[in-house]
Amino acid sequence: QVQLVESGGGLVQAGGSLRLSCTASGSNFRINAMGWYRQAPGKQRELVAASTSGGSTNYADSVKGRFTISRDNAKNTVYLQMNSLKPEDTAVYYCHARIEVAAIPRIYWGQGTQVTVSS
Repeated sequence: QVQLVESGGGLVQAGGSLRLSCTASGSNFRINAMGWYRQAPGKQRELVAASTSGGSTNYADSVKGRFTISRDNAKNTVYLQMNSLKPEDTAVYYCHARIEVAAIPRIYWGQGTQVTVSS
């Protein structure tokens, strides 16, 4: 079994920064891709940023130039550096990973971490 544990959410003023972390733990697994989604109240969950094992990344248009995704493969950890935060970035942020466990690909989600940006 694999678990994703997130940290780093909180309350910040507009224009501020936060850094989210998500670490995968377990045994006999191989990470293919990791990323972040978010869900604001009354809205659908949306992709924020993703990173593949090959190093490619993609971002939602709304966060390009402000957010940066990075990975530490040795630590099985993905980070999301969020700068120039806006009130519309307020949401629960979920870590997402595509992981092979015993060579079987599966999707995993973190428990979610609240990010609140005040105006």
